[in-house]
Amino acid sequence: MFAFLSKTPGLSAAEAVQRSAEGAVIVIDIRDPGEIAMTGKAKGALEIPSAALSMRADPRSAECLPELKSGKPIAVYCASGARSSMAKMMLKRMGHADVHNIGGLHHWQNAGGQITR
Repeated sequence: MFAFLSKTPGLSAAEAVQRSAEGAVIVIDIRDPGEIAMTGKAKGALEIPSAALSMRADPRSAECLPELKSGKPIAVYCASGARSSMAKMMLKRMGHADVHNIGGLHHWQNAGGQITR
């Protein structure tokens, strides 16, 4: 596996599914709205396309979503894990300390996570 696709050790997709159900992690889908419309998204996931991440996830931005100011761990995913790897790095640069790339939507599904449409 390429280094840019690697996930942070310690939070697998299965753990993200469980912790999301407990309200202990924030899940972000960084795919474009068209992709989400075609396949659905992880139940409870915030929809923040990668192009809008710097505006809607940066705590210094007036447009930052309130959920992302909570300090909770963040799990990001996309279609395959490549874009979410880049998003993880961006979120860390914004000051989010506990960020995990859980791969693609199929990883969430294979771990038993529900999909909403």
